[in-house]
Amino acid sequence: MAEFLSFLLSNVFLCGISFIVCLFLLDFVKSRKNGSRFPPGPKGVPFLGNILQVDFRNPVQTLSQMQKEFGDVFSLQYFWKNMVVLNGFEVMKEALINRSEEIADRPRFPIYEKIGFTNDNRGLVLARYGISWKEQRRFTLTTLRNFGMGKKSLEERVTEEAQFLCSAFKSQKGQFNPSFLINNAVSNVICSIAFGDRFEYDDAKFQRLLQLFDTALKTEFGLLAQILNEIPILTNIPWLVNRVIEPEYEILEFLKEMVSEHRKTLNPNYIRDFIDAYLVENEKVKGDSSSSFNETNLIMTTYDLFGAGTETTSTTLRWALLYMILYPDVQLKVQEEIDQVIGRERQPTMGDVLQMPYTYAVIHEVQRHGDIIPVALPHMTYKDMEIKGYLIPKGTTIMTNLSSVLKDQKIWEKPLQFYPKHFLDDNGKFVKREAFIPFSAGRRSCVGEQLARMELFLFFTTFLQQLTFEIPNDQPRPTEDPFYALTQSPHPYNIRVVARA
Repeated sequence: MAEFLSFLLSNVFLCGISFIVCLFLLDFVKSRKNGSRFPPGPKGVPFLGNILQVDFRNPVQTLSQMQKEFGDVFSLQYFWKNMVVLNGFEVMKEALINRSEEIADRPRFPIYEKIGFTNDNRGLVLARYGISWKEQRRFTLTTLRNFGMGKKSLEERVTEEAQFLCSAFKSQKGQFNPSFLINNAVSNVICSIAFGDRFEYDDAKFQRLLQLFDTALKTEFGLLAQILNEIPILTNIPWLVNRVIEPEYEILEFLKEMVSEHRKTLNPNYIRDFIDAYLVENEKVKGDSSSSFNETNLIMTTYDLFGAGTETTSTTLRWALLYMILYPDVQLKVQEEIDQVIGRERQPTMGDVLQMPYTYAVIHEVQRHGDIIPVALPHMTYKDMEIKGYLIPKGTTIMTNLSSVLKDQKIWEKPLQFYPKHFLDDNGKFVKREAFIPFSAGRRSCVGEQLARMELFLFFTTFLQQLTFEIPNDQPRPTEDPFYALTQSPHPYNIRVVARA
């Protein structure tokens, strides 16, 4: 019996040693399969690669340090997946604009496949590059551009919500944190576009939806989500994957209910919102098996509108108010321009933009210095690509470090300071800067860019037309250091508002 146990243990030990040796050999082969022209990068550890070397609470700082060591094009390894990080204005311009199609694809996101984001039905943001993505993007851009649905134009809807938000600000007694109200207002713009109507700020269903989106954002871009995406077999462990995507189930149920209600009351001659427009388009291609228009893509695309159209704009407006209380001289100059061009009685319109260079410059500097999306969602090479002498094979994940462009010391006079003159010439006229890419660029640029620009201008000018924002007397000066969770947002702060006479 003792001899048998000894034999068994020795065989188990040998099998274990053999398994470990095989893993190391596989790791050795995998980590060297890209050839000598693949971009350099930090040396990783077996199996894990560089994943432990990236601070997911502050990836911008990690990438900045690696850029200094390895240059504007370097590689990382997450487990056995090789990825390339692009940095700096010249490299980003070459990749996103001149070679746009070559990096227009998206990698797999196995965690999202668990909730229905399949290869054929991935909505817009996460969709693979191809016919389906082109159809969904073209339709969404056209629908937003021609938004005259129901009785109100898109600009009227934004202006109306800006007035509601200002009224909510005025009703606050003493000091308060503006984040909650700003998020409500910006989300309501998307609700108006998608569902045809807005919610009251205290509506329980509305608040639940916003809470779910906030939770999803914080969990889906952390370390656990990265591990699940890189080791897809782990997504078959229900309790583990649910820790990341559980909020998604409730969000999708909410959207399915909305689509169902719209289908019951649809009138093709009276398009109320985005869902109506999509249902009409879906009916046109009914029976065409090659079309990507179906209910699943409708739900996923509507989901994308919320995700892309709420968090970034809301965060930008929070940065805007923070900078106004930190730099009261800038706030005063914006108010003087508003008084001169618009006055105190008339509501701001997008027609005022060209006459308000200083205000427009301040809004742009808020986006640049706030650095809302420092690292864009990952791209993937659609075909082999060469950049800066490096060969990047088809199917390689690409990370675009937008922060390295918005804070590029070769481009900006004072890259680490809030400095609105970045966007003004010597005569005080607005100057468009080529390196201003907060919405990314190329084929995968933000589909809601024009909507976001409209919201930022109309909300911001409405705020400062009616109100002055101050640091509460008993509060210390808030910090400008950001908090990272996919987007970079300001740490919570309180303000005091004073109505302008």
